[in-house]
Amino acid sequence: MNTNRRMARLVLNLKNFATTTQTTGLSALSAEMKTYYEKRLLDLAEPKLVHNQFGDKYPIPKSGGKTIEFRKYDSLGKATTPITEGVTPDGNNLNVTTLTATISQYGDWIQLSDLLDLTAIDNNVVQATKLLGSQAGRTLDTITRDVLAGGTNVIYAPKVAADGAKTAVTSRAGLDATAKISVDLIFKAAAQLEGMNADPIDDSFVAIIHPYVAYDLMRCDEWIDAHKYATPDNIYAGEIGKIGNVRFVKSTEAKIWTGDGCPAGLAVFATVVLGAHAYGVTEVEGGGLQHIVKQLGYGDDPLNQRSSCGWKATHVAKRLVEQYMVRIESCSAYSATAAAN
Repeated sequence: MNTNRRMARLVLNLKNFATTTQTTGLSALSAEMKTYYEKRLLDLAEPKLVHNQFGDKYPIPKSGGKTIEFRKYDSLGKATTPITEGVTPDGNNLNVTTLTATISQYGDWIQLSDLLDLTAIDNNVVQATKLLGSQAGRTLDTITRDVLAGGTNVIYAPKVAADGAKTAVTSRAGLDATAKISVDLIFKAAAQLEGMNADPIDDSFVAIIHPYVAYDLMRCDEWIDAHKYATPDNIYAGEIGKIGNVRFVKSTEAKIWTGDGCPAGLAVFATVVLGAHAYGVTEVEGGGLQHIVKQLGYGDDPLNQRSSCGWKATHVAKRLVEQYMVRIESCSAYSATAAAN
């Protein structure tokens, strides 16, 4: 079936949408329409979920409660003392650290009226799906991003004088317009992760970076564009390049701070450098991102005046090993105009 015929069939199905019997939301739609709407929602949501790409997935079984418990065993120290022949050594103990996270439910919806059904209800369902998909993606991404941005391991970009002399910075407020990200800071963050025995994600560590900050790195000699990789097949969503053993994923949703705690009149950007197993993301099985469409007349609507389109999802993110993530805070050439997110 060619594209024009598929679109014509889609339009016909959408025009029949308002008269389709539906009592349970999206599940009552035809398979073709359900697939179409789900894809419209997820296509817009997935590109925004950059911060969820690298977390370990821990779904909670249905009817398994709202709280998940993570158990982490501390490493054992080296046994460098020789044991005495014939004497059993004292032995050791397991030390377990427990972390918990409780999922929450998020969602939103748009109400459509019967007057739209008389004109262009089909297009409005599609447009509502686009807007809700974008909102869902940005919402779930932001929830995880803010958890990552609260990590305890921070490197502040140093101030750089006109003669190139650097002054160390020990707080966010101490940054200024010259305190920009650099190749040296990237290698320092990678060294810190290696020093903590953090495993790479696939073959490298991963940094989530804002485009305004990436601008300060992409012109350096060490930068390698993603399309120039020796094996460019397995590229992450949003990946733009690498320096050393750190691959960079670009997102406009990377954390930006302004106002209290920041240098006056300047935005501060977070670049989060991650090792494997640094954090986890959780949802209830069957309670992931859902798209919900209700036809005219649903609920208490005796005159068939209202239909709706919406989404909901369960989600939580949790930092699991603080040592496996490092946040670099810096200003950029855009710090004077960037807004907090």
